[in-house]
Amino acid sequence: MPWVVREAVRDINRAVGRRWHAIDPLLPDPATLPAGCGEPLVVTGDNGRPAGLGICVHQSIPPQSLNQTWGAADRFTLVPRLPGQDVEAPADLLLAQWRDHLAGIAAARGPDTSASVVWPSLDITGVQALLRHGLQPITVIAARTRPNLPLSVPRGAFGTTIRAAGPADEEQVLDFELRLIRYDMHFGGPVWRGDTARLVRDEIRGSLAGSAAWTWLAERNGRAVGLLVAQPPQGSGWIAGMTGRSPAAYLQTMFVDAQERGTGIGAALVRNLHARLDGMGVAVTLLHHSQVNPLSAPFWYRMGYRPLWTSWEARPASALR
Repeated sequence: MPWVVREAVRDINRAVGRRWHAIDPLLPDPATLPAGCGEPLVVTGDNGRPAGLGICVHQSIPPQSLNQTWGAADRFTLVPRLPGQDVEAPADLLLAQWRDHLAGIAAARGPDTSASVVWPSLDITGVQALLRHGLQPITVIAARTRPNLPLSVPRGAFGTTIRAAGPADEEQVLDFELRLIRYDMHFGGPVWRGDTARLVRDEIRGSLAGSAAWTWLAERNGRAVGLLVAQPPQGSGWIAGMTGRSPAAYLQTMFVDAQERGTGIGAALVRNLHARLDGMGVAVTLLHHSQVNPLSAPFWYRMGYRPLWTSWEARPASALR
């Protein structure tokens, strides 16, 4: 990294942190910039010094990994650091540099690739630049903070019971998880792979065999009609850095049978989890949902969540303009 960039990184990160916290108090301090697949991308200010930075991170996901189901096999992610009140112009310059960078990488030209930027959802000044470069909002990380209210018994859904799932429920949990993946594929997120079903089953089997499985089924008349899977703070370290609040938990899966939607089962499952997390003193709960799923955003925002980060993506990566 050139010396002038090294000298400026700390100041830029601090400025970005101040900007983020002014936009959204749930955002974290900017993390240390990761190692990239090339030299840092630098936006130069009028004084000739760096006024913004970007790192391109390349992840090549192995075929035997369940992670391949959640996106392209080769993922190129821009990590931007743009201070200032209005970042549209520097974002435009940074994205143009990133496009040119990807054009020189052979692995970025394939069909099973993506180019993405994870952008603070409440930061509206860069949206026009993202759109101009062919990026689309695909996935949202939403957050719910623990309310400052007395704890209460969660309200259930009429005629429905909620119970912890165990090893004997493997087939039912698998059915719900695979149906959810197939549904979410309509919105540009998951990719069905040859090993998806097997890898999902392996993950479920390991989770349900644990002594503290965070998986619940909703049942009506003896039939499973809904599923919720969560990760407590000790299992959510991989995403906890996306917020400045701690401890953080992660709501991994929520699915209700199509014939039972609108009956309160989903809300009852989520309230059951919230009561558990609030009782533990968990400060914030995070989840992913599709930006364009017509069911997700209205439901989650009724349940107290709101957007924190938005993943903007071009797929394949060569679609970046």
